[in-house]
Amino acid sequence: MTDVPILTQRRIEAAFAKGIFEEMKAELGEATARRILTSAVVKLAKASAAEMARQAPGGAPDLDSFRALLPHWTAEDALSIEVLTSTETEFHYNVTRCRYAEMYRAMGLADLGAILSCNRDAAFCEGYDPRLKLERTQTLMGGAGFCDFRYRVEG
Repeated sequence: MTDVPILTQRRIEAAFAKGIFEEMKAELGEATARRILTSAVVKLAKASAAEMARQAPGGAPDLDSFRALLPHWTAEDALSIEVLTSTETEFHYNVTRCRYAEMYRAMGLADLGAILSCNRDAAFCEGYDPRLKLERTQTLMGGAGFCDFRYRVEG
C-alpha cells in the first residue's frame, strides 16, 4: 500500500483513465471501451487486495484485518460512514457521503465513476479473502441517498 491517500490516487488514475477511455471509445465503440475498462479495474482491484491480504497479520486475512483497512478509504474525509453491524462474521455500514463520487462528477466522469470506483469493492473481496462477500443494492454514485455495504464471511 502506498502512502498516497486513496482519494488522491483515484483522482490521478481517473484523469489518466479518462484519456485512455476516450481513445478506446473512438477506436472500438463505447460498449467495448467500457468492458475493457471494467475488466482492467477489476483485475487491478483483485491484485491490490491480494497484496494487502499478504500483509495481514500472520498472512491470514479475515474480517478483522479487513475492517482495519477502512481508514485507507476514508482518509482525506473521503467517506462518511455509519456502522450498523460489526461482528465476527458481518460488517455492515452505510456511506452517507462519498467524495469519490463527488470527485468523479466534478471531473466530468459521472458516467464512469461506478466503473472506476464502485465495481472495485466486490472484486477487492475476491482478492482479499474469497470467503468475504459483499452485498450492495445502491450507491450514491448511482443516485441513491446512501451506499449500503453489507459484508459477510461465508464458509
